Amino acid sequence: MKYWLTNGRAEDPEVFDAQVRAVCEHYAEARELRGAGVHLVSTDEKTGIQALGRAHPTLPMERGLVERVESEYVRHGTLCLIANVEVATGKVIASSIGPTRTSEDFAAHVAGTIATDPDAGWVFVVDGLNTHQSEVLVRLVATACGIELDEDREGRLVGLRAMASRRTFLADPEHRIRFVYTPKHCSWLNQVELWFSILVRRLLKRGSFTSVEHLKERILAFIEYFNRTMAKPFKWTYKGRPLQV
Repeated sequence: MKYWLTNGRAEDPEVFDAQVRAVCEHYAEARELRGAGVHLVSTDEKTGIQALGRAHPTLPMERGLVERVESEYVRHGTLCLIANVEVATGKVIASSIGPTRTSEDFAAHVAGTIATDPDAGWVFVVDGLNTHQSEVLVRLVATACGIELDEDREGRLVGLRAMASRRTFLADPEHRIRFVYTPKHCSWLNQVELWFSILVRRLLKRGSFTSVEHLKERILAFIEYFNRTMAKPFKWTYKGRPLQV
């Protein structure tokens, strides 16, 4: 047997195909957007990164022997990495590393990312996690874009209390800072997931860390090394299913 997952297309094929096409079209326009002063970034969290310390040192490769990594380890805690891959360059920019991934954490990450070029346009490709459609994120975008929001007497947003309405606001193409959402069960559409797999293979899988602080230092050092020696745009060939047959 093997596991099978029915993707979101079965629920509403036309909506699903339109969402996939929107993401792919943005990837195709990444260089043009950058030339127009707009940053297109693929953003997501990698949660529960464990700071595992090997109980005994790794034995290096020798003639006829592969590298041997001790299977027993000590847990030193976990971290959450929120990363952006700039689609036009392939570089990882303005990463955030901390113990949690709340709505406030994600909004703070977006604010820090925008601060690297505060007057530019920003397009974030993200999944539909609730923290990516939060009230605090709506307020951040509204403040950065100079948009006035209506509030009731208790300070709650008028017309933006439902997640669907907040998503519509955050995805508004007229906003200088906006979000493009991948469909349900389509993490493979988000290019940052490709970079997360590189991080796992190159650093985390074979690493040994003495503390969460050590883990954070190694991740940041790897990002600097990756940007300096390896970063290049991902060759994205998928264009989505045709909307009409």
